[in-house]
Amino acid sequence: MSYKEKLYKVRELAEMLNLSPVTIRKWIYETKVKAIKIGKEWRIPESEVKRILTQFGIAKEEPIRAVIYARVSSRKQKENLQRQIERLRMYASARGYKIVDIISDIASGLNESRKGLSKLFDYVERRLCDVIIVEFKDRLTRFGFEYLKRYFSSYGVRIEVVEETERKSYLEELLEDFVAIVTSFCARIYGKRSQKFQKIKKFIEDVVYGGN
Repeated sequence: MSYKEKLYKVRELAEMLNLSPVTIRKWIYETKVKAIKIGKEWRIPESEVKRILTQFGIAKEEPIRAVIYARVSSRKQKENLQRQIERLRMYASARGYKIVDIISDIASGLNESRKGLSKLFDYVERRLCDVIIVEFKDRLTRFGFEYLKRYFSSYGVRIEVVEETERKSYLEELLEDFVAIVTSFCARIYGKRSQKFQKIKKFIEDVVYGGN
């Protein structure tokens, strides 16, 4: 039983079972129902509610709620983003998942302030989904994927990665992230408006992109 689960009031469970709250409290004291006491009130974890509903034969098999997350690094990859979303949509549909939302970002995988990523965290922390679907691990984050996986798991949400091996086209994104890292450090050292920063930035971009 995880204390991070959604908690139900005694009255809510009683209504689901068409019983009186007095009966539910009696079962709690008899340890027939697992509950947590918060102040003077009892709260029943969602997993326990599901167990009881199943025991009474009135629990419905609900579809798995999925959130699709897609990302590309730049606007010139917008078409790729749409294809990525469509592939993930087909993957979810083939497994009978209920698509709750499709979230996308056009930003570097190193950017931790992505609007889409923030929205994804909100879904997880509010327990509004059961699974997050991404095409590749680095669509979610360049680094720390296992940390995210463990954190989401603590809320009962799993991450499904459709493809384990990156396509060669993603080399371009890795180069863009490399440029972003180096220029970011240079900007901190010399300042974005300095001539030295502009020269270094141009040099790096010329080397990586061949002066294009």
